[in-house]
Amino acid sequence: MFRYYNRTRWIALVLLVVVSAPTVLFGFRTYSSFVLLRSAYEAGAPTTSSVRAWMTLRYVATRYRVPAAQLIAHLQLQPETDPDRSLRSLAESSGLSPFAFVQRTQRAVADLPADPSQRQNENSGWFGWISDELVSRVLVYGYPAMASILLFGAIGLPVPTGLSVTLAGSLAALGRMDWLLATAIAVAASILGDVIGYGSGRLLGQHFLERHGRWFGYTPKRYALVQALFDRWGAWTILITRTLASHLSSVVSILAGLAHQRLSVFLAFDAVGRALWTFAYFALGYTIGGNIEAATAFLTNLSVLLVLLMLLVAAGLAASGALFDAPGP
Repeated sequence: MFRYYNRTRWIALVLLVVVSAPTVLFGFRTYSSFVLLRSAYEAGAPTTSSVRAWMTLRYVATRYRVPAAQLIAHLQLQPETDPDRSLRSLAESSGLSPFAFVQRTQRAVADLPADPSQRQNENSGWFGWISDELVSRVLVYGYPAMASILLFGAIGLPVPTGLSVTLAGSLAALGRMDWLLATAIAVAASILGDVIGYGSGRLLGQHFLERHGRWFGYTPKRYALVQALFDRWGAWTILITRTLASHLSSVVSILAGLAHQRLSVFLAFDAVGRALWTFAYFALGYTIGGNIEAATAFLTNLSVLLVLLMLLVAAGLAASGALFDAPGP
């Protein structure tokens, strides 16, 4: 027992060290993407929030459909400047930081007229296509489409819940949705999906879930992880998996039902978690306004950062022994 306890703590310590570096990296990337998102809106071209220092002039001109020669002139570069030079190298030549030169490029793109002869080459794959189709339903059908996506997402289906709520916030900023009604519907739909998961765990039993639970995101690996969270944190696991680790929420709902946890306790933690999660994504959408695509990089980095922070905290607690009972003598 003592050997197992020590080995587990060493593994947690290694995980703590390994996760620390990417956590810092994605923390910086999240901050950078937010600053670039804000500067893109200040420049009047929200889509330019995805401009990065590694891009070349030719790539920027093609991506944002502006004439390369005019882009070079607007950046106050020599006419013979090689369009295949990266923004980073141009920043060094201009005596600017890469970040400042990216912001200058954003403003230049905003000031230039689009070139209709240039086309973007976009291929997001079948999953991206399905996600785009689902999110587009929110634009067409509004509240019912958003509620359906959040309901099925809470049950465990792989649908773009975060993006849908962010889009709803964006529509509210444009006056096309009522923000109070939208948030209320979003929270209610998510809670309903969680109650369905809770009821499934309570009524169907573990044998059925082991055979068919994959359709609801229930896998042995997730089961073991969530069970460890429940053993340590109890009902607080419900709140944690509605906020920092929302990808585990469906499995937690099922396990809460399997364990016959009191429904009133489940609903109390569930409602608080869903309200916090919905408000965060809705506020982001409301802030970015009319261009939902502009928040993609920020949302991606933020989501990864939250997962890494959760792993970092768990590894730190495990390494300190806080996740385990001290072994007996």
